[in-house]
Amino acid sequence: MNKKQRRWRNRIVAAIVIFAAIMAVDEAGLLASAFGPTGSVYAAFALYLIPYLVAGYDVLAKAARNIRAGEAFDECFLMTVATIGAFAMVAFPDTDPHMAEGAAVMLFYQVGELFQSYAVGQSRKSIAQMMDIAPEYANVERDGELVQVDPAEVAVGTVVVVKPGERVPLDGVVCDGTSQLDTAALTGESVPRHVEGGSEVVSGCVNMTGLLHVRTTKPYGESTVARILELVENASEKKARTENFITRFARVYTPIVVFAALALAVVPPLAGMGAWSDWILRGLTFLVVSCPCALVISVPLSFFGGIGGASRLGILVKGSNYLELLAKVDTVVFDKTGTLTSGTFSVVAIHPEAGVEADYVLSCAAHAEAFSDHPIAVSVREAYSGRIDRERIREVREESGHGVSAQVDEHVVLVGNDRLMEEHGASWHDCDLTGTVLHVSVDGAYVGHIVIADVVKDDAEATIRELHEAGVRRCVMLTGDRADVAEAVGGRLGLDEVRAQLLPQDKVAEVERLLAEEPSGAHLAFVGDGINDAPVLTRADVGIAMGAMGSDAAIEAADVVLMDDRPSKIASAMRVARKTMRIVWENIVFAIGVKVLILALAALGLANMWLAVFGDVGVAVIAILNAMRAMRVER
Repeated sequence: MNKKQRRWRNRIVAAIVIFAAIMAVDEAGLLASAFGPTGSVYAAFALYLIPYLVAGYDVLAKAARNIRAGEAFDECFLMTVATIGAFAMVAFPDTDPHMAEGAAVMLFYQVGELFQSYAVGQSRKSIAQMMDIAPEYANVERDGELVQVDPAEVAVGTVVVVKPGERVPLDGVVCDGTSQLDTAALTGESVPRHVEGGSEVVSGCVNMTGLLHVRTTKPYGESTVARILELVENASEKKARTENFITRFARVYTPIVVFAALALAVVPPLAGMGAWSDWILRGLTFLVVSCPCALVISVPLSFFGGIGGASRLGILVKGSNYLELLAKVDTVVFDKTGTLTSGTFSVVAIHPEAGVEADYVLSCAAHAEAFSDHPIAVSVREAYSGRIDRERIREVREESGHGVSAQVDEHVVLVGNDRLMEEHGASWHDCDLTGTVLHVSVDGAYVGHIVIADVVKDDAEATIRELHEAGVRRCVMLTGDRADVAEAVGGRLGLDEVRAQLLPQDKVAEVERLLAEEPSGAHLAFVGDGINDAPVLTRADVGIAMGAMGSDAAIEAADVVLMDDRPSKIASAMRVARKTMRIVWENIVFAIGVKVLILALAALGLANMWLAVFGDVGVAVIAILNAMRAMRVER
């Protein structure tokens, strides 16, 4: 509890103690003995007024402020009218006094409000923990000394020093040192990540062991931690349709029940159907029960708890509206590279011609690709264990869309696809393996080929299986890669449909087609990571981006961000969303059902003020307890 909540709690406890003491004295008949039958009623009135005001003076003050502002119809107004009315029943000598009930209603209402405040605080805690990832300073070396500066003041390209126990202040690349990074706050993963020279690091991670020197690659405003904090802060602004409905419902419902209670208290006695005191008491009981706290509090709290629970798993949901949509997804569309596959190519096979060494084929290819930054070229160089002597290489020429040619020593080396071989008259042959095939020729003679493939993520197959088990009807992959590669990946993962060799605009058209095929009430989610996926992420009902290595454009366009790039988190996000929606509807049905029942009993004179207290505070507390379950997630 914070300081304000502790003061609030202490005030309520004091009021309850005073109330209990007065009630004990009253029930023992001591007031009647001291003041007589008539005097004891007024003595009880004065005594019960003490705990009533101690507990509820702020509720009375807020109701008065709202009335002056023209916004009378809220729960404070209902509580004020009902409780003051209960005390005012002392004016009817022919009925039992109801001061104790009036004080109890205010006491229990405040207990419920305090409980709600605590529950909201707990649900915020998991999201608030995300705020702790914000680095307070960056260590920059100046004149031989380390100086702590605001991360926002650090220019791109500056080398910052991160000591053990400190947070990485900005995104960058390690230029010196090795260490283990705690990424749990960002990704939800408990296993530390090893980093060394050349490793990319993101802001918000905690350096656990060694000293690191990091060269920054982004300003603070564009860093990972800044983007996360912005997403978290804006999440509450995007409300679900259910949440908006409850808000609108409360605005219409509250004035209706106020006038209904007034009519219940006035019309029957005017029609000669009974005593004023009886009908006024029924009207007051009706007011207490009708307070919409259970709905107004528990529904937003359920959504907030769901968003907080997802954040603990390293899943950022940008608003409760996306959580609601995610619960109804029945088609999930995936990009391939960087989403279902790692996006890092590696050499999986080398097939030399007869009489040629495999290492010779790889050496020729690595030297020809020595100056290229293409991922395939990088994978070839990484696979080559020898040293690349760039002084041996001349006349490097990129053959657009085909490959590369270079002069290595006195030999002309060609590395590329079948079209490059055909253009230069080299006789080549195909490969049975699935992947990108790099053919290699030296001085026009074919020496062999290298097979390079994108590695499927280790949890991709389990992701598709879990989604199908969760009731997802279709899992589709859209990719710009070759058809044979796409079909091989799709077959291995168990995808329902694969579309290959698509340009960005083709992906949008495919998503439009799939959306048109969706049954009423069902939704489509698209999962991607690249800048070319941004248009599709925006068009889908729910856009899900890979956040750790995904592009800024994809993260900005997405509705849900997976901070550790693991596709299996999609199934986790859907489980959280469905659990949250289940809790929301449980609370709605429970709260409305109980209130309608007790309202009917109150109108018939079968519900007293104590049952009304349960219909208001008791229902609200039960609904809040149920809403808090949304925060609990399985890792």
